[in-house]
Amino acid sequence: MNDDQLLRYSRQIMLPQVDIVGQQKLLAARILIIGAGGLGSPAAMYLAAAGVGQITLYDNDQVDLSNLQRQIAHYTTDIGIDKVISTQQTLNNLNPEVRVIANKQRLEGDALLQAVAEADLVLDCSDNFTTRFAINAACVKHQTPLVSGAAIRFEGQVAVFTPGRNASPCYNCLYQQDGDELLNCSRNGVIAPITGIIGAMQALEAMKIIMQIGAPLTGRLLLLDGLTMEWQTLRLKKNPNCPSCHDLPNT
Repeated sequence: MNDDQLLRYSRQIMLPQVDIVGQQKLLAARILIIGAGGLGSPAAMYLAAAGVGQITLYDNDQVDLSNLQRQIAHYTTDIGIDKVISTQQTLNNLNPEVRVIANKQRLEGDALLQAVAEADLVLDCSDNFTTRFAINAACVKHQTPLVSGAAIRFEGQVAVFTPGRNASPCYNCLYQQDGDELLNCSRNGVIAPITGIIGAMQALEAMKIIMQIGAPLTGRLLLLDGLTMEWQTLRLKKNPNCPSCHDLPNT
């Protein structure tokens, strides 16, 4: 690291759990973020600020006025611009050292498998079950760590899945593939800070995994009720009959 980097990341580096070694791991990391909306915005901004070397963004939507209430990577002047381009500009302004790759497309099929294979870690910041199950399947196939987040109304949740390691369940162990596709923010609403809280937690979990510090949320589902400000933790076990990960080693 050069002198500018030592200064930029100094408040992290002084933490004994991080130090120079941890910061170097962040600088070398390649993180894939799927979704540049309410969760993807704060997650991407914190990861860029922290010095993650490469952030690859996928989203096929454009910035709309109704997004600005919670999708903090976008500004009023960005209305009509592709969300990945708006986010890329924000991250470049925040930390020009980070390589940000913006892809305006719905990530699916072979492209999804390839993108996951090239990443050290995946953040699922999408807003529909079809995409979430596809992301999970790709992460299971390549045994890539997955940090999953969701937010709706005043509620949020975050979980970590490390397929093939730590006896981890996968997303399909938690949810069956018959989820309600109407259960999203556009139909049910969401209070703005919930997306920020969950997105920031996704970034923190990603950093812990990259730096191999602390205890990630593997095998746990963390639930937040924003109205009462109560947290609940559910312990998750790998489903031996899970259609996605049953044949992975239970180590």
